[in-house]
Amino acid sequence: MTWLIAGLILFLGVHSLAIVGLRPKLINQWGLSLYRALYAAMSLVGLVLIARGYASARLSPVVLFEAPHALHLLVVALLAPVFPFALASTLDCRLRTRLKHPLLVAIKLWALAHLLANGTLAGTLLFTSFLAWAVLTRISLKRRTGSVRVTILGVGKFGDAVAVVGGLALYYAFLTGWHYALIGVAPLG
Repeated sequence: MTWLIAGLILFLGVHSLAIVGLRPKLINQWGLSLYRALYAAMSLVGLVLIARGYASARLSPVVLFEAPHALHLLVVALLAPVFPFALASTLDCRLRTRLKHPLLVAIKLWALAHLLANGTLAGTLLFTSFLAWAVLTRISLKRRTGSVRVTILGVGKFGDAVAVVGGLALYYAFLTGWHYALIGVAPLG
């Protein structure tokens, strides 16, 4: 559990620099290239620690609750828009405009759905942390205007179709094998 907590602190801490106002200061002090390199390196280390810690915690889980089987259907439905929303965050499309921050919406849905389905202490810690981070980031973004730059891929009038069709194809791939291959859990049983 120590690796999981350390990874969450590092990964979400680095991703919270803008929330606490440190991002512009660090860029001014170190320069954009060094900032990006350190940001990426620390994010990667944090992600590896999260994966290692979560995998380790799954070997001897502390179970807080058992999710009823019927709840898994709700989880599958809640997760359906996650990949389309995540893709929309990088595309020039109406879905992105409507949601304003579709990646944060995707992370919130992903975390909430996994909280409902996963009743272990490690799962609760992991998914609650990401949910709280996404909520705080969204609140922070409402206060900061013009401070977030996202690279947008121009796909013309097909942006929404690319986001939805591509996202649902990725979701199908995760449901039918990728989730098991990467995480070791088959979402559909």
